[in-house]
Amino acid sequence: MQPVFIYTEASPNPNSMKFVLNFELVPQGLSFDYPDIESAQAEGKASPLAGDLFQFPFVQRVFLASNFVTLTKDDATDWGDVILDTKQFLKIYFEENHPVFEQKTVDKNTAILDTDSPTIRQIKTILDDYVRPAVESDGGAISFHSFEEETGTVKVLLQGSCSGCPSSTLTLKAGIQNLLTQMVPDVKEVVAEGV
Repeated sequence: MQPVFIYTEASPNPNSMKFVLNFELVPQGLSFDYPDIESAQAEGKASPLAGDLFQFPFVQRVFLASNFVTLTKDDATDWGDVILDTKQFLKIYFEENHPVFEQKTVDKNTAILDTDSPTIRQIKTILDDYVRPAVESDGGAISFHSFEEETGTVKVLLQGSCSGCPSSTLTLKAGIQNLLTQMVPDVKEVVAEGV
């Protein structure tokens, strides 16, 4: 059995904490955002890990990507009061080899699809190669939602600690939009979907 190491990193969102593991949880280019227990049980997105984390009364949101779990807590709870118990729970969960996802979730989700147009493939590649690593370092993620060819508008989903973070709008416009408009001539604007 592989030893489980976990460390924490604060994120720009003071209610979110990133729990980093020494192994991959989620396949490259994918991320999963669970705003409530129901979403953690939804067909094609189900995660036993996220479901179990919602058993902690302070947990408001669970986000899984790469090699980390980002938890968003309620305003009343102090991280200092719950961080050790949460790390211990995660350590035991993985040492006992419990599943992160249901198999249907793994089978259903892929990053780049055969049906994607060349422009959409280029947008997804840029998001994965240039944007995702920076956003993940803050405990969040960004994923492609849609591209409207007529207007040149790319819609993205901000997840994890990015969801509700005060600096996410600045990151979106000053960073991501500038990068995509320079690298993909068809892109004119980037907007966040469902924020």
